Amino acid sequence: MSTQKPDKFTIRVYAIIVNENNEVLVSDEYQYDTLITKFPGGGMEFGEGTIQALEREADEEFGQEIDVLEHFYTTDFFQQAMFLEQTQVVSIYYKAKFKKKIQFTTSRTRFDFEELVHEAQSFRWIKISELDVGEITFPIDKRAAELLIKEFKL
Repeated sequence: MSTQKPDKFTIRVYAIIVNENNEVLVSDEYQYDTLITKFPGGGMEFGEGTIQALEREADEEFGQEIDVLEHFYTTDFFQQAMFLEQTQVVSIYYKAKFKKKIQFTTSRTRFDFEELVHEAQSFRWIKISELDVGEITFPIDKRAAELLIKEFKL
C-alpha cells in the first residue's frame, strides 16, 4: 500500500439483506489473490446514482432484482483502498430485500467455491446473533456489521 496521500475516491455501494430468520447475506469472494468476506455490492460507475449502482450490482451478482428500502450507513472515517493505489474508499450501505424468492445458491460454508480462481464468489446467510465481525474483511464492512449487530440487540 502506498504511503502517499490519496488523490482520488472510489465509491462503493452495498446491500444489507436480512431474511425472516434474522440472518444477513454475505458474499465470500476470491479477489486479487485474497479471500474476502463482505456484504454484497460493489463499485459505483460514472453516470449512476447510488441506488442505481446497487440495483445493477444486485443484478450482476445475484441475477435478480432487489428493492432498496432505506439508507443504513455511510463511511464516517478515512479508509485507504486495499487494492487501489492512492485511493480513498467511501462505502454506502442500504437495507434491501429481494423482489422475488431467491433464485441463486447459498451455502453455510465459507468460501464454498468449486475452484479458487479470480472473482470466485459464493453467498451465505449468517444469523446476526452469530455474526463475527472478525470474519469480515474490510474495515468499513466491519463497522457496518457492528452497527447491524447493535441494531438487532435493541
